[in-house]
This record gives sequence, C-alpha cells and structure tokens, in this order.
Amino acid sequence: MPQAATAYPPITSVTEAHAVVSHFSEVMDTLLAFIDEETGLVRAGKLSEVARLAPRKADLARLFVADTERLKASKDFLSGTLPDLLASLRERHGTFRSLLQVNMTVLATAHAVSEGIMRGVSEAVTKKSSPQVYGASGRAVAPNPRHAQPLTVSRSL
Repeated sequence: MPQAATAYPPITSVTEAHAVVSHFSEVMDTLLAFIDEETGLVRAGKLSEVARLAPRKADLARLFVADTERLKASKDFLSGTLPDLLASLRERHGTFRSLLQVNMTVLATAHAVSEGIMRGVSEAVTKKSSPQVYGASGRAVAPNPRHAQPLTVSRSL
C-alpha cells in the first residue's frame, strides 16, 4: 500500500537533520526576538508600532510551522538516529512555548483592557443620548439599545 505524499518530506540523513534543526533554531530565536519586542511595545502602549512587526512575524511563523511539520514527519528517524538532538530540541521548544505564553497573556490583557474602555465609552455615549425614564418601581430604567450611537475610532491619532 503506497504512502500518501506529504507537503513536508521526512528527513533522511544526519546531515539533513542537523541542517533542519539549525534552521528551526534560527527561526525560533528570531521569532522570540520579535515576540519579545512585540510584548514590550504592547506593555508600553505603542500598538501602532506593533502592526509594523506583523508581516515579518507571519513569515517567521510560516517557517516555524514548516520546520515543525518536517520534524514531526521525521520523528522516528530522529529518535532512532539522533536521540540527544531530539531531546535537546524538545527542551528548547518547551522554553519557546513558555515565552510565547507570556506574550499571549500580555496580548489578551491589552485586548481585554481596550475592549473594556470601548464598552465604557459606548455606555456613556448611549446614556447621554437616550432619555432618562423611570419604571413602575420608581427606579431608572436602562437605556434602550435602539438609542445606542455607533462609535468611530481613528487609528491615525
């Protein structure tokens, strides 16, 4: 029974394995530098500068995924031929994942804060633009969502 062709051919030699692992390590190092810079910019509130990193970061992420898939396709060869190299690579990838988790936490926090600010502004605008009415209990009734005004955000500020 023939095997299905994969987009990521497995590694077949020790020399090729060292070359792929070396490339993967370089990609991880460069990606970590970008992620570290992105984290610093987000923490400093310089979100417009973060956007300039996106195209290069996306290219590095594609290379990272391609190398990862190639290494996965070669797991049997690597574990049988170069077990120490594979163990080292797994350890390094674990470190990479923990640093990536810090970045994702910072991004999630920034997203939640900005969403909270936008919701607060929206509620304040809606409250001012809708009539203040009282219900049967004598308490103020929440503004009708139909009176909500859309918000426009300028990214050029």
